[in-house]
Amino acid sequence: MFLLKKVLTALLMPPMVCVLLALLGLWIARRHRRTGTALTLASLLSLLVLSTPLVADGLLKGLQSAGPATPQALAPAQAIVVLGGGAYTLAPEYGLDALSRGARERVRYAAHLQRMTGLPLLATGGAPDGTRPEAVIMKEVIERELRGRVRWVESESLDTASNARRSAPLLKAAGVRRVALVTHGWHMRRAAWWFEREGLEVIPAPMGLRPPRPQGWTAVLPRAASLADSSLALHEWLGILAQRLGALRERLR
Repeated sequence: MFLLKKVLTALLMPPMVCVLLALLGLWIARRHRRTGTALTLASLLSLLVLSTPLVADGLLKGLQSAGPATPQALAPAQAIVVLGGGAYTLAPEYGLDALSRGARERVRYAAHLQRMTGLPLLATGGAPDGTRPEAVIMKEVIERELRGRVRWVESESLDTASNARRSAPLLKAAGVRRVALVTHGWHMRRAAWWFEREGLEVIPAPMGLRPPRPQGWTAVLPRAASLADSSLALHEWLGILAQRLGALRERLR
């Protein structure tokens, strides 16, 4: 099921969905030239538009609903929860397992908050590829390189929903009900929803927030990095839509 979801997500996100629609347009054009040509051009144009910083920044900005965590906001928290963001098994340059750039940014900020607040820390992230769980690698990095301490390791989850579902019992067993949740700003809205659904009070502690950038003529120049940002943002918006549809379906039962 997890693999199927990943495949479907890849097909529905740019650039793949744009390429597939363009190919479909070429196929349709064999019998219906105008319709097929229009679909192909629209697909290629959407790929071009999504590659611009102007559009990518706009999509990401809408996801950043929480600002930086302040000491006052963090005061009621009883623990810090940091979500995984990817890992490399046996990175050749280190000769050991290493975190992806996104995951490393998250654990660095979580360790910073721990030094500032003294709160216990939970790392959550499983092993989608069947190798070492990401949370175990996170613990090693936090304790070996960042001088932090990880109290709980949740290593069975495969996505954000199971991050929350499997972390909540560990926290509640220790009497923790209010957590400072660490993840990227663009991921916070969806992640906080899942943790609140499990009965936890979430204090957002987003990192990687995108400051406003000057929107000159370069904002409309297509870039590969901007296409990646657009794809990331659309993935989050799709996840939020799925959350809302799921909640609506439950209310209607």
